[in-house]
Amino acid sequence: MLLSLALLLLIGLAMKSLVEKMGLPGIIGIFATGVLLGPSCFNLLDDHLLAISGELRQMALIIILLKAGLSLDLSDLKQVGRPAVFMSFVPASFEIIGYTLLAPILFGISRVDAALMGTVLAAVSPAVVVPRMDKMMEKGIGTKKSIPQLIMAGASCDDIFVIVLFTSFLGMAKGGDLKLASLMNVPLSVICGMIVGGIVGYVLYRFFESAFVRERHVRNSVKVLIMLAVSFLLVAGEGLLKGKIAMSGLIAVVAMAVVIHEKMPAQVSTRLSEKFGKLWIGAEIFLFVLVGAAVDIHYTLDAGGAAVALIFMALIFRSFGVTASLAGTGLTFKERIFCILAYLPKATVQAAIGSVPLQAGLGSGKVILSVAVLSILITAPLGAFLIDRTQQSFLTNSK
Repeated sequence: MLLSLALLLLIGLAMKSLVEKMGLPGIIGIFATGVLLGPSCFNLLDDHLLAISGELRQMALIIILLKAGLSLDLSDLKQVGRPAVFMSFVPASFEIIGYTLLAPILFGISRVDAALMGTVLAAVSPAVVVPRMDKMMEKGIGTKKSIPQLIMAGASCDDIFVIVLFTSFLGMAKGGDLKLASLMNVPLSVICGMIVGGIVGYVLYRFFESAFVRERHVRNSVKVLIMLAVSFLLVAGEGLLKGKIAMSGLIAVVAMAVVIHEKMPAQVSTRLSEKFGKLWIGAEIFLFVLVGAAVDIHYTLDAGGAAVALIFMALIFRSFGVTASLAGTGLTFKERIFCILAYLPKATVQAAIGSVPLQAGLGSGKVILSVAVLSILITAPLGAFLIDRTQQSFLTNSK
């Protein structure tokens, strides 16, 4: 396994650097590394590593959600207001509807499986979008109307909304039935997750600020380890409570991080966010390489034409969702178009959960993974390119 880990990290980093020099998101190079090292090509990854890839991907997802929670400023949501709230769920809902309507026609799968596919594909990628919005805010591009803040806040909540829906639809797909009771569990799991996460976050804040911790000068690195461990407990707790109480462990993780961000001194929460950002450097490589390794490249190519058509048609649905969310905002036509383009990239969530239906033994698992893979390959570079090329001409610079 050590040889596999060495190849995964070294080749992944090299491919990421190479692709970034071409002006494309580095995740494309990391993903390509997984395909090359995986069973579909050279088969150089140890079977034991592949056997635990699901757990490793979940750990990577927890890390990016913790970073998102520590970076999410509630004042930004208040400043942007209604559009940020709508952007957090309306575009994703429109896209899920698109997949639910179109996937059964193109692939002959059930409506429940199509809805599950929609939840896999509907999330925007923070790995592509957030760094670009950060740079725009530093340069003052679009900040006069809070456009980067709007997109960052909406995208962070968009991922959470979609992941919660994915968990619910996965349960329905396993049972083969779309039940109203299962849908009612969605808001319940969100509310319970927020309450539990908020309480845990407040307890951790009080612990980090206690005299016991201050006297012993507990380093921020130790706080990061504690937050990670507690996050693992929250996600594991969701499984233990299954069938008794509907609670989203991932929502709890984000809520915990948001409370810590709001309560802790700004310098401390910023450093914690930076440390999780450093952890994400390694987690990102593991995440995308292992997803690439799980791909059956031949099956993906066979599904190509119909999958590509489905992705672009669903993006049209998503564009209508963004347009509806921005109604009455006073943004110009070009500014609205930019928001639509900024909401195109897919990568992080698709990489984290794209292979879960296949691992769960669903008959539609292969086609869901194939469409997820193609969505990453198409929308991540396309979205990154369009954001970089249109921000100067579509938005105003306040500096």
